[in-house]
Amino acid sequence: MQNARITLHPSKQRMQVQVDGILLADSTNTLELREHGYPPRHYFPREDVRMDLLTVSETTTYCPFKGHTVYFSLGGRRDIAWSYEEPVEGMEAIADRVAFYEEVVE
Repeated sequence: MQNARITLHPSKQRMQVQVDGILLADSTNTLELREHGYPPRHYFPREDVRMDLLTVSETTTYCPFKGHTVYFSLGGRRDIAWSYEEPVEGMEAIADRVAFYEEVVE
């Protein structure tokens, strides 16, 4: 799936996300999103993410290529992850998946 700026690539490689030694995500079913000008990001299915440890942040943004963004925090670490709950047409594959800032997590 792709548009002029974004391509999505299913990945079966095991991907894990940890913060301060806490395993937040563990999946062999991520979507790698590549967007011109940004590092690749892996979008995890929610069932592979410890959503019980994350809280919805007050931060929201809008991307014309992906849609409205909801952010998640872990304790004092604000906005470490995000999700597109209603992505724009053509990006439905990332709906309700969660991506993490690799700069913040392990």
